[in-house]
Amino acid sequence: MTLTLRSIFICFIFISFFPYATKAQNTGKFIYASIGLGLTTSYYKEKNPEIIDGSGFYAQGEYVVGLTSWFSLRPYAGIIITSTNENLEKNPENYKVTTKAFSLGGKVRICAPIPWVAPFVEGGIGTSIGSFETYIPDVNIKKNGMVFDIPFSFGLALGPKNNIDVAFTYLFHPAADQFSGAVAAGFSFPLD
Repeated sequence: MTLTLRSIFICFIFISFFPYATKAQNTGKFIYASIGLGLTTSYYKEKNPEIIDGSGFYAQGEYVVGLTSWFSLRPYAGIIITSTNENLEKNPENYKVTTKAFSLGGKVRICAPIPWVAPFVEGGIGTSIGSFETYIPDVNIKKNGMVFDIPFSFGLALGPKNNIDVAFTYLFHPAADQFSGAVAAGFSFPLD
């Protein structure tokens, strides 16, 4: 615990005396693009560990408005396509959790003011248009069309301008009893 309090104190002193060096993200307008391994699973994975997950492709673009060095608005559009790995020995009932959707919405990012490696968290609200299938022992849901979703991400902004991101990003789909996400990397391009 002492190490944690000491670390907080050192960060506070550094931020107080060197505010020009504590830019977590740039202010202004940017385009951010990310790509990664898409993943889908059911909300009930803890109850049924034998549930088969889906994997596939993820890509997303964002229009970033950096209001301060630690806060930005991020309207986004993306695509996620996952399918269940077919393995009849592990999955004799043909259980599956899949997502094939285009998503759009808005989120905000709060980023720690640390140079070179800045942790961040994002949250917001959005919608996804596509096909969602959750077929597991207790749930049999197939949704086509538009569903409400909740985006959530956490990761690190890297580099001297913090314009490279490595993140875990998720879209929670309550109507389909599943969430999709990705292990993704991205890069931001300034528009100013």
